[in-house]
Amino acid sequence: MTIEFLEYESMLRDMLLELEKLTEWKVQEVAKIIAPMCRVLHMARLKQEFYPNARAEAERQGREYILIDNGTPDMSRPFVGREVNATGNVSVYSFYADADKAEWDADDIEQLHLFEKMLYAFHGRAILRNLVEERTYTDQQLNVRNHLYVLKQVSQIIARHEILSYGMVCFNLAGFSLVNSRIGREAGTKVMSRYIKMLQEKLCVPGVMGRMGGDNFVGIFKKEDLDVIRTHLGGIGVIYNDETNERVLISAVAGYYIPDGKEEINNADDMMDRVMMAVNVARHTKEVKELFFSPELLEKQTEQKIIERQFPDAIAKCMFKVYYQPKVNLEDYSLAGAEALCRWIKDKEVIPPGAFIPVLEQSTNICLLDFYMLEHVCQDIRRWLDQGKEPVRVSVNFSRRHLGDMDLVEHIIDIIDRNYVPHSLIEIELTETTTDVEFADLKRVVNSLQENGICTSVDDFGTGYSSLNLIKQISWNVLKLDKSILPIMAQSEFSNDSIMLRYVVAMATDMGLECIVEGVETGDQVDLLKKNNCFLAQGFYFDRPLPVYEFEKRIDHQKEIYFEGGRREE
Repeated sequence: MTIEFLEYESMLRDMLLELEKLTEWKVQEVAKIIAPMCRVLHMARLKQEFYPNARAEAERQGREYILIDNGTPDMSRPFVGREVNATGNVSVYSFYADADKAEWDADDIEQLHLFEKMLYAFHGRAILRNLVEERTYTDQQLNVRNHLYVLKQVSQIIARHEILSYGMVCFNLAGFSLVNSRIGREAGTKVMSRYIKMLQEKLCVPGVMGRMGGDNFVGIFKKEDLDVIRTHLGGIGVIYNDETNERVLISAVAGYYIPDGKEEINNADDMMDRVMMAVNVARHTKEVKELFFSPELLEKQTEQKIIERQFPDAIAKCMFKVYYQPKVNLEDYSLAGAEALCRWIKDKEVIPPGAFIPVLEQSTNICLLDFYMLEHVCQDIRRWLDQGKEPVRVSVNFSRRHLGDMDLVEHIIDIIDRNYVPHSLIEIELTETTTDVEFADLKRVVNSLQENGICTSVDDFGTGYSSLNLIKQISWNVLKLDKSILPIMAQSEFSNDSIMLRYVVAMATDMGLECIVEGVETGDQVDLLKKNNCFLAQGFYFDRPLPVYEFEKRIDHQKEIYFEGGRREE
């Protein structure tokens, strides 16, 4: 038979234009596009086979697609085209002529050969495009979608003007480094993947969760799925050992943004900015597991940016002042030391640390403030020594953010030595860590400080996850118990709070650690501490944080300021 070449040329052009538009190789769409060409070629059947390699082809272990199936095919004499790509994938195309038409001649076969090459090229391009898209929008480690895919979905929802039917969430898995420490990183990765896939399965389409990196995730969801997500992120058990069905509890700290039409949403970045704001505030707020974006939160964020903007000028002009809270020896009620606390004096107003410390802790600004505080403490101690006073040891807080600084100890020693302060008069307070890397850095810093005669203390002991491991593996000088361990009111000696206090103090004493409790506010608490052999205390019962000129009076009368009922009137 002879194909009408003008008709063929027209059909070929139209087919190529349509194939060019394809973003995915979907059988029904492809069949619709090539059907006119197949009629011109008098083709009744077209079969496509795909095999991962030649061995799979020989064993017929592959996928088969029927692109065209109409008329009465002549199954006895197919035209077969076989293609193998660079990675060994095999594609086979089988063309069957209509049995009611004349046989294909040499020219027909040449056109079929060209047709087969074009199909193979476009199919290969579709596979490559899908592969690139899959890698672009998939987290390869967990085999889940990534944040780019989520943002793509959000953009499409905004373009369809449907965003008011959706909500957005950003979350961080709580304490996941401890999960890795307990079950191993390989099992931890499996748990993380399962946790996200379990959540994904609960969502209505097109809701999706994507990984941002590490243990951080973001997602878009239908509003009716909000309670499902909150329950899931609140904590569920995930199996990490398939043989024993052992599980680990996984929860998250989350920020949400639920559009209500009051804020303008122009693009996915608007959504992302708001949900990130919510989760960042949640992560830096104690005992908060979830937070919803609100205009009030935006106002708070604006205030935080003002603090960040004003900080360099404030520190340059020494607007941060050192306040000293005394530590008292309960055996003789003498002054035993002090903790240096920061106050921001702005326009004669005292700004409490809770208003600016959490903001500075979100960046390395907190490190600058810590060094500033140590510098001014050393200057005060040097002045007291020059005046013939007898200074007590002063503790200075250092943020966890310092731990990545390999030269931290050298920086601390340089400040102390530059002011000619004896190392024994400085104590560095460090808080508990949450990651393996931080723990190793913390151990290195504590050991190095002690080698240089500088006292170290673990601050807020009892509020973190790894307290016992912290004092088991690191040789601290001082254990500073958080006030949450100390009963607020007098309780039975068999109450949980009393038992915990008794055994923590006994453990610290047996390990050769000084033990001090902060937040002491009542005489009953003082009696309880003495009864449990804890003879160092700090709190409002004795003194609030004092400006330097008032604290100097305590230094001048170290044995006369306090008594069993608190502080003597001046």
